Amino acid sequence: MIVVIDGPAGAGKSTTAREVARRLGFRHLESGAFYRALARAALDERIPAASWDDLTLEDLDALDVHARPAGEGFRMYAGARDVTDRLRTPEVDAHVSHMARIPAVRQWLLSRLRAAASVDLVADGRDMGTVVFPHADVKVFLTASPSARAQRRLAERGAVQPDTGTLEAEVDRLCARDRIDSERAVAPLRRAADAVVLDTSELPFEEQVARVVSLVTQART
Repeated sequence: MIVVIDGPAGAGKSTTAREVARRLGFRHLESGAFYRALARAALDERIPAASWDDLTLEDLDALDVHARPAGEGFRMYAGARDVTDRLRTPEVDAHVSHMARIPAVRQWLLSRLRAAASVDLVADGRDMGTVVFPHADVKVFLTASPSARAQRRLAERGAVQPDTGTLEAEVDRLCARDRIDSERAVAPLRRAADAVVLDTSELPFEEQVARVVSLVTQART
């Protein structure tokens, strides 16, 4: 069974998907981790970002980015290095949208994402329900206000009570990323026509998870 959760950055996709997968006994697949791992590997190899658009499938293969099943999800590797805990740094945040809009990257990634669907899966991303798994059993699109999303992103970095200037800067950054993700030619952010929309701006986490689990339970009956 395939469950997909799409939405913009900071809407709560990964945390919600991870908990939904745990409760259902499914495996969690975070598509964004692949893009982030590629960006992390390219940065570590000191490949200039200005040249990323010219990356070929052979170049991407040489980075040796791959996922290994671990616990209820996957851990990301670049060669022998486990880079999972280095995927959400400001440096990677600044470059991941660039990596995601490169045609060769999408071509490289699509088969790898689909290959993970050999087990019951909860996958999150931006086009899981429109491109990667268009025939998924359950499709959910999470959204939230820019302010709520910015607060969550800053909290992930340890800024629990950010000042106004910091919060506004993060809102601007997320809105800019939304435009890039929605307008890019390769794998743009889209809501599937048959996806259930959940606005998580003021929705408690427990209720987010419960609603998605309920949708899956209904689909299984």
